Amino acid sequence: MGGAESDNSGTGYNRVVKIDRDSGIVTSARQVASPNCDDRPAGVDPELIVLHGISLPPGEFGGDAIDRLFTNTLDRDAHPYFREIVSLHVSSHVLVRRDGTLVQYVPIHRRAWHAGESCWCGRRGCNDFSVGIELEGTDETPYADAQYTRLVELLRVLFATYPSLHRRRIVGHCDIAPGRKTDPGPSFDWPRLYRDLGER
Repeated sequence: MGGAESDNSGTGYNRVVKIDRDSGIVTSARQVASPNCDDRPAGVDPELIVLHGISLPPGEFGGDAIDRLFTNTLDRDAHPYFREIVSLHVSSHVLVRRDGTLVQYVPIHRRAWHAGESCWCGRRGCNDFSVGIELEGTDETPYADAQYTRLVELLRVLFATYPSLHRRRIVGHCDIAPGRKTDPGPSFDWPRLYRDLGER
């Protein structure tokens, strides 16, 4: 089975968003393979999109620290904060950088370790049945226009490629781990996302 695609001709970042259904690879994304993943439980397909916010060091954008965190190669001495997180084994499926560039760490059909202890509609262990998408940003900093554009393109292709995903099943990390996580934070414009998706 082939992938789906979204035409974004005229944009200045990456290529048209495409996903190869068989491999779970977003072929238009830069690939950085994370070891922090495993197989989903047998018979479980992705049903939920979880949006995260991330910046490393906190409040700083650019650089390779996110790649290094997700590949277990973070230099603990490069920043004081890194000493707190260097032992974590975490990942996400895709990162949307400030300029809209996509980076993929885990194939969509595999289980990325992004949600941690989590629950959605009474169902625990959201990593089992979700796709984790990181947005480079903070709870307080408005996300960039290019990120919304690229996120919508990515979501549309995900929905077209994986029928088990549903437009109404997009949540923040804060929604599945309340009290423990706050991202993507109040700076994320949920009405804009749904408007751009054509939901409202």
